[in-house]
Amino acid sequence: MPAIACKFGGTSVATKEKMEQIVNILKLNPQRKAVVLSAPGKAEGIETKVTDYLVAITQKSLAGQDIEKDIAAVKRRFYDIFEPLNISRQTIDGVLARLDERIAAEKSNSEKYRDAIVASGEDLNAELFAIYANTVGIKAKFISPVEIELIVTADFGDARVKNEGSANLIHLRDHINDGYVVIFPGFFGVSADGDIVTFSRGGSDLTGALIAAAIDAYEYENWTDVNGILSANPKTISDPDQVSALTYREMRELSYMGFSVFHEEAVKPVMKKKIPIRLRNTNNLQNEGTLIVSERLPQERDIVGIAAASGFCSFNLQKFLMNREKGFGRKLLEIFEDLGYSYEQCPSGVDNISVVLNQKQLSSESVNNIMRRIERELKPDDLKTEYNLSLIAVVGEGLKNKIGVLAEAASALSKSGVNIKLVNQGSSEISIVFGVSTIDEKYAVKALYDAFFCNQIKKDSE
Repeated sequence: MPAIACKFGGTSVATKEKMEQIVNILKLNPQRKAVVLSAPGKAEGIETKVTDYLVAITQKSLAGQDIEKDIAAVKRRFYDIFEPLNISRQTIDGVLARLDERIAAEKSNSEKYRDAIVASGEDLNAELFAIYANTVGIKAKFISPVEIELIVTADFGDARVKNEGSANLIHLRDHINDGYVVIFPGFFGVSADGDIVTFSRGGSDLTGALIAAAIDAYEYENWTDVNGILSANPKTISDPDQVSALTYREMRELSYMGFSVFHEEAVKPVMKKKIPIRLRNTNNLQNEGTLIVSERLPQERDIVGIAAASGFCSFNLQKFLMNREKGFGRKLLEIFEDLGYSYEQCPSGVDNISVVLNQKQLSSESVNNIMRRIERELKPDDLKTEYNLSLIAVVGEGLKNKIGVLAEAASALSKSGVNIKLVNQGSSEISIVFGVSTIDEKYAVKALYDAFFCNQIKKDSE
C-alpha cells in the first residue's frame, strides 16, 4: 500500500488536544505511515515555544546563569500535554532524563552543546507521542535520527544532509512494511562523529521531505495552522484567495519573496521524485489545503500569487556603449563577490545595469568601499544608490504564455500612484519582479492583487 509521509508543525503539537487530533488524522487514513513531529509551539495562553526555552537554557548555561526555571518550564509543557493522555509521570520523566543528560554535558564546544539541547524538543516530543499512539491503538515505533544514522555535515545550526544520510533513511521502509507507523523527530541529524547537529530553523519540513523521498511516498502532507498557501499576505490583503495548486517552481519563487509557510530547502528532495506536497490545516480537516506538484493543469490560474519583501537597496550604473564592453557584468558582480556580498537581482538595459542587495548586509563604510571599487575599475558615466526598496513579485507559470502581463501590472501600479524603480523578469518566465519604495509596498501589492485576482473573478462571473 502506498505510504503518506506527514509532518506536524509546532502549533499542531502544542497541546494535549492537538495530539489527540493527530491520532484522529492518522486513523482517518491508514496510508499515513511516517510521521515527523516538531517541538511543541505556541497555543492559546502559551506564548513561548519549547525550542525558545531550550535556546534560553543553552545561553544561560554557557554564561553560568541559573536555568532551573527554564528547565522546569520545558518539563511542565510535556507534563501538561502527555499526563492528561494517561502517560504516567514516571514514563515522562524517563524520557525527559535525556534532556538533563544533555544539559549536564561538556561545554567546551558551545555550538555542539547548543545543538544537542535545542534538538531535544523534537526528540522528546516524538518519543512521547509514539508511546501515546500505542496506547490508543496505533502500532507506532519511535525512530531517532541517531539510531538510523541520518548523517549530516558538522555545520552546527545549519546542517546539510549527506548522501549516506539520505540512503540510510530507506531502512524506514522495513519498519513500515512490518506494519508500524514510524514516528521521527524533525530538525536534526547526526554528524559522522556522532554529534547531534540541527538544520536551520524550520528544518522539520526538510526532515519530512527527506523521509517522503526515502520511502517513495505517495504524498507528503505538511500540517500546520493555516489552510494552505494564500495568494497574498493577509496582513496586506483582506481575505486573499487560497491557492489550490501550484508548482514547485512557483513555490520556490514565492518562498524567495517571503512566503514562509514551507521551508524552501524542503522542496528539493521531493521535487526530484515528483512527490506532491500538500499543505494542510490541523484544525480544519474539511479543507484540502494547497497541493504543490511538478505540473498543474493549464486551465488553472495563470498567476498564483503576489509576494513582497522589503529591506533592499540598489547600485545603479550607467555607461554609454556598456553592451560592447566585454565582461562588464562579470566584473561588476566580481566586485560584490570579492567584498563578500550576495546579490538578489540584476536587471539591465543596453547602457545601464542595477545590482540589488539585501540592505542588512551593508554599512556606510561598506557602501563607500563598493562605490570606490566600481568607480575605479569600471569607470561608469553615472553611479547612484537607492535605499529602502521593496521587491514585489507577480508569480505564475502562466506568465510564459500570457500576453500583456507587464503592461497590465505597470498600468495598475501607475493608477495607484506607485513609481516603479526597477523591473526584472528571469529566464524562467514565471515571475516578474518590481522594485518600489518601501513606503509604497502595500499600495503596490493591493494594486497588483486587484488587477490579477479581483479582475479575474469578475471575468469568471461574466
